[in-house]
Amino acid sequence: METVALAYEVLGQANAASSPLIILHGFFASSRNWRQVAEKLSATHHVYVLDMRNHGASTHHTTMDYPAMAADVLAFMDAHSIKTANLLGHSMGGKAAMWFALNHPQRVDNLLIADIAPVTYQHSFNNLITALKSLPLETLKNRKQAELWLETEIPELSYRQFLLQNLVLVEGEYSWRVDLDIFYATGDNIIGFPDVTAVKPYQGKALFLAGGDSNYVSAEQISELFPKAKLNVIVNAGHWLHVQQPVEFLRLVDVFLA
Repeated sequence: METVALAYEVLGQANAASSPLIILHGFFASSRNWRQVAEKLSATHHVYVLDMRNHGASTHHTTMDYPAMAADVLAFMDAHSIKTANLLGHSMGGKAAMWFALNHPQRVDNLLIADIAPVTYQHSFNNLITALKSLPLETLKNRKQAELWLETEIPELSYRQFLLQNLVLVEGEYSWRVDLDIFYATGDNIIGFPDVTAVKPYQGKALFLAGGDSNYVSAEQISELFPKAKLNVIVNAGHWLHVQQPVEFLRLVDVFLA
């Protein structure tokens, strides 16, 4: 399987007594979305925050599925002489982390999954990506104009602003940092999860964190593949639980890793 070199940010000091923590972000996100969390965790952990393929500053590739993303993570660990790691993944990054753990359990010390389960969901990204592709980049004057253009199709302002972090201004012209055609072609892979009939359940330590206002995770969805996993629900938080309840999120991560 062809892998791509992943851009990354590293924080904290290497500690021979403990494995580093690798953070994997969600769809349309990048390492920058996890910088504040990573900075706090770096007080006690050596933290790598990766840009997944086709995201952030990492290489674009027409293949985007969880086996490919897990292979990228494995190649990253090998390139940085990381024998084992703690993996923390949110949403898409959580699915990549789960697939990695199921296929390379000997390379994982602790697995932390934020508001996602190893299942295929029923929603679609097609309308969202079509709306982003409709943005008239050639006449766009500023980011506020882009926000207003997308308001009908993407009513939630905070989500529009999150997505528009992928809009960059280069030499006076706006362009997408991500390849929306690749995202459209591979969106079903992100919603789905690979066939698990040939993999064994992960027997290591795992913590699933779910937002109390989210419906992405249930105990029944994780118990078969992750029989030793614990599930903690963070109240007054949705899918973006690390943003909406950062103090409680960090507390639970610290307690688990300790």
